[in-house]
Amino acid sequence: MPNLQTHITKSLMKFAIIGNTYQAKKSSHAETLFQILKERQAEIHVCREFYRFITSELGINVYADNLFDGEDFSADMVISIGGDGTFLKTASRVGRKGIPILGINTGRLGFLADISPEEMEATFDEIYTDRYSIEERSVLQLICNDKHLQSSPYALNEIAVLKRDSSSMISIHTAINGAYLNTYQADGLVIATPTGSTAYSLSVGGPIIVPHSNTIAITPVAPHSLNVRPIVIRDDWELSLEVESRSHNFLVAVDGRSESCKETTRLTIRKADYSIKVVKRFNHVFFDTLRSKMMWGADGRN
Repeated sequence: MPNLQTHITKSLMKFAIIGNTYQAKKSSHAETLFQILKERQAEIHVCREFYRFITSELGINVYADNLFDGEDFSADMVISIGGDGTFLKTASRVGRKGIPILGINTGRLGFLADISPEEMEATFDEIYTDRYSIEERSVLQLICNDKHLQSSPYALNEIAVLKRDSSSMISIHTAINGAYLNTYQADGLVIATPTGSTAYSLSVGGPIIVPHSNTIAITPVAPHSLNVRPIVIRDDWELSLEVESRSHNFLVAVDGRSESCKETTRLTIRKADYSIKVVKRFNHVFFDTLRSKMMWGADGRN
């Protein structure tokens, strides 16, 4: 009887689906996803924009129990179908709801959305038999007096301070817990979580950080001095940034969402008071994903 009760409970699982609405080929696997969930008698709630895209633009006939807008949803699990960019948008909408997110990768790289379309059937078999894990990922919070940035101040990957024009570098006066660290003369500065260490931070020379290391990486973008290197700090420390720029403004990008700021804007960055829960397959090993995505061991001479 306990096994029967588990089956009944799992058959009534409620999923919220958020997907990529820009490239048709990335959404073509959605039909398979809906079919898998329907076979398992799941309750299916879909982002209205994504539902219209796959039904109207792609002409795919799928069933949904309910449509939702923005952050107006609840579920046992949220499914992000797309690439890592779609996953970041999904994480922003989930926010502090505490709902686990499963990332199905129809993009290219996929560190966050790391379930391939071919793995969907097996993955949901594992979910319905409780053979999966949930990883807690830290989030950064940006605090400043700019109302545009305060509308969405949380980043799962990184917060980047960047020069706005193409002419001269900016000076970023940086302090940690009130103690002066350095003035970075560079094109910018990337402050990344361990999750974001394999994203923008990596592309500008930052270190790869294991997801649960409770750290923050500070990496300059094209620094004026070759002596300036990335530094990794504890994630319960607070950063303060003041920027000088010849154009008297600069850009702040929170997980890629950028806003222009005045030179007088003072930025504070710290760990948010909530985390994002990421669903992983029961046999998931971070280093396997790392080797695969980074193509370590591949012969580049071919």
